[in-house]
Amino acid sequence: MTALAGLPLYVELAQVAGLPQVIRRRVQARAGDQGWDDAQVILSLVLLNLAGGEAVEDLRVLEKDAGLCTVLGRVEEYGLSRRAREALRRRWRTPQQRTVPSPSAVFRYLAGFHDPAEEARREPHRAFIPAPRAALRGLRAVNGEVLAFLQRHRPQLVATLDMDATLVETQKREALYSYQKFKAYQPLTTYWAEQGVVVDSEFRDGNVPAGYEQVRVLQEAVAVLPAGVQQVCLRSDTAGYEEKLLRYCAEGKDPRFGVIPFAVGADVTPEFKRAVAEVAEEDWHPLERVVEGQRLGTGQEWAEVCFVPNWAGRSLKGPDYRFLAIREPLQQPPLPGVEQLSLPFPTVEFPQQGSYKLFGLVTNRDLPGDEVIWWSRQRCGKGEEVHKVLKEDLAGGHLPSGLFGANAAWWAISVLAFNLHVLMERLVLGAGWLGKRLKALRFALIGLPGRVVAHARRLWVRLPRGHPAYGDLVAARHQLLTMAQGPPG
Repeated sequence: MTALAGLPLYVELAQVAGLPQVIRRRVQARAGDQGWDDAQVILSLVLLNLAGGEAVEDLRVLEKDAGLCTVLGRVEEYGLSRRAREALRRRWRTPQQRTVPSPSAVFRYLAGFHDPAEEARREPHRAFIPAPRAALRGLRAVNGEVLAFLQRHRPQLVATLDMDATLVETQKREALYSYQKFKAYQPLTTYWAEQGVVVDSEFRDGNVPAGYEQVRVLQEAVAVLPAGVQQVCLRSDTAGYEEKLLRYCAEGKDPRFGVIPFAVGADVTPEFKRAVAEVAEEDWHPLERVVEGQRLGTGQEWAEVCFVPNWAGRSLKGPDYRFLAIREPLQQPPLPGVEQLSLPFPTVEFPQQGSYKLFGLVTNRDLPGDEVIWWSRQRCGKGEEVHKVLKEDLAGGHLPSGLFGANAAWWAISVLAFNLHVLMERLVLGAGWLGKRLKALRFALIGLPGRVVAHARRLWVRLPRGHPAYGDLVAARHQLLTMAQGPPG
């Protein structure tokens, strides 16, 4: 029996996408020809993430699922020659008793991603990102192969990259305090909006600012974008308001894509506020939302601002940077004679109109201002949603070790599980499942009771009679069979 009769569907998708071969070729953290190899350990942890496990110790639960282990054992040897099967068995000095690695073996494996020499380079009270070991770089590069597989079956010409950071709270003694005054790590994630996948996510200490070394992070993300992408765009909040990043995009320094159109939140500095105050009242335009062909007011207004910061005005031949201001009247203006309370957002005072919330945006796109604003806002909430899935629906929020490199590998495996789930939604299950939370798929598809039966050299997974997921599983396996016959075109 198995309590996870839908999980083998993800195993089949991993096989169709060639993930075991990619992991063995890219990672190579496990040296020698004895014991568990890279693909066995990493894919076991990916399945643990998808099944709802949160800790390395939860591998014991997978190991006790006899039906699932029967399927995994058969899949591992499927299609291999007799010589290859014998070589696989010779990796063990004694007859193999387990189907997934033990927790102790996984802890030892994850520790191999940690680099003590890099840790020795740390300086107190300074932002520092340890250089990843070759195995960790390879683990993150596996994502590039996943993106290429997705691109072959669902090509997109544009890659809109949303960069966002998140805090992973932890009580690890080695963790550092974040700007929120609690111990955390702070990964910086690059998300591909059109495909719905994570391109890359760099694991960082909690004291590393979100805007730290963003040019390098963007370069690394762009480098793994698959063939067929013709244009890259960038969106970010005010963490991306950094001179090097904006100039890199606007001046066409990227060797592959040249100029990168962007929209980034601008810091509301005193100089920016003075420029906003000089905007004529007739130059403010209502910011309207189009819903089913009708234009609806939002209560906000936008305007072009004649604002040129020092870094943007150093060269007369440099690119143009457009600054947009969005204002929204305060719902409750300050009372007369009462000192204005400290608010969590910037405000500006207009002599005739009163007090307003104020937000800034910088862009190099040649579009009407309201279109740029709405395009920029399409990223709002998506980064938080992705990070919530990684931290809560998957195991990324439950870090297993005090070693930085081990936690970085754990986070990268959660990202790989996220992307495999996106492949399942977009390529296999179809539109009816698109956008559903992972916990919904666990309830309706993954966590199904089933009986695994061996008959005529085949394995059969029998579901309860009349189960509503039966038709979806059959259709999904037909789709996987079609994909396994070769990439389209």
